[in-house]
Amino acid sequence: MKPKGLLIVAAVIVPTLFLGLILSIVLLFGPTPAAADCGPAVAVVIDGNTKVEGYTQEQLKNAAAIMDAGNALDLSVNGQMISVMVALGESGLRVLDTGDGAGPDSRGLFQQRDNGAWGSYADRMDPTTSATNFIKALKSVAGWELLEPTLVGNRVQRNADPYHYQKYWPEAVKLVQALSNSKFSRAGSDCAIRGQSGVGDDYPWKNSPTWLQAGANASSTSPLGMYYRECVDFALWRVNQQMGSTKAPFKFLNGSFRPDGQGLGSALTWKVGWDAKGWDSGSTPRVGAVVWYAPGAGGADPNFGHVAVVKEVKDDGTYVEEGYNGNPAPADHSYYTRTVTNTVPSAFLYLPTQEEKK
Repeated sequence: MKPKGLLIVAAVIVPTLFLGLILSIVLLFGPTPAAADCGPAVAVVIDGNTKVEGYTQEQLKNAAAIMDAGNALDLSVNGQMISVMVALGESGLRVLDTGDGAGPDSRGLFQQRDNGAWGSYADRMDPTTSATNFIKALKSVAGWELLEPTLVGNRVQRNADPYHYQKYWPEAVKLVQALSNSKFSRAGSDCAIRGQSGVGDDYPWKNSPTWLQAGANASSTSPLGMYYRECVDFALWRVNQQMGSTKAPFKFLNGSFRPDGQGLGSALTWKVGWDAKGWDSGSTPRVGAVVWYAPGAGGADPNFGHVAVVKEVKDDGTYVEEGYNGNPAPADHSYYTRTVTNTVPSAFLYLPTQEEKK
């Protein structure tokens, strides 16, 4: 049975939005483009000509010191960005000789406590030494590569709000990219940030034929076992990407996602599939969570529903949704974003790495 179009009526920016074909089934698995290897970035020499808008020379030198410490410990680009993010959130990339109410003995770039875990006063006030000690602690966090960056920072710093660092992430990315002499692209590669929806349209098969174009041809299915350029295939790509699987053989497939042997299926069955997997769901948007629309919810297709991914959560309670096949023809089966109120979807489906914000 061919899926029908659907209408979502609760977008904030766009009042009405036609969501297109969403059916997806298991057929054959094909080859996938190779993902780039994401190794350590190398900080450039900071001199008077090095400029990044909004930052002083002192801040840039401190960011470079963090990156150099990361290189010395073979830390990935992602880890370097996490380290810079935490320093931004703790000190604004300044070597502070003061603490705060929660930690009056905190000092330095990372506001490290005088508890013996972070070395001497001189160690905590030295950018390279304090960064080295932070990175060693970061690398000891089990599975840190798969956690949201802000959660990694929280595991090391043990601050009250695990999402404190989230707002500093974009600036950390900008700084590491600006100070690296080994330019890298996160889109569609192992540099993609796990726990955070990628950077725009990094779906690997954006030029592959849809099931309409391919007809009965089995090549219309992606290596994930879904029809190319459908909402479900994009969402399952994000699930794999955020769980560290960015190239074949992919960890999560339509036919093997559920432990009971049933296919994940179309958007209709994603909530049931999530429950069978034992993964949590809820009503609060989190970056990287799958947005699930039950059939007819918010104007979704009455037979198949719809799935998308949370790209950004805003302070006003709305969130930015990204996905595929969410525009009317001829722009269907392509990437889209829109801002939505969080009361519209039927549920948010969380990955194990997406901890609840307390």
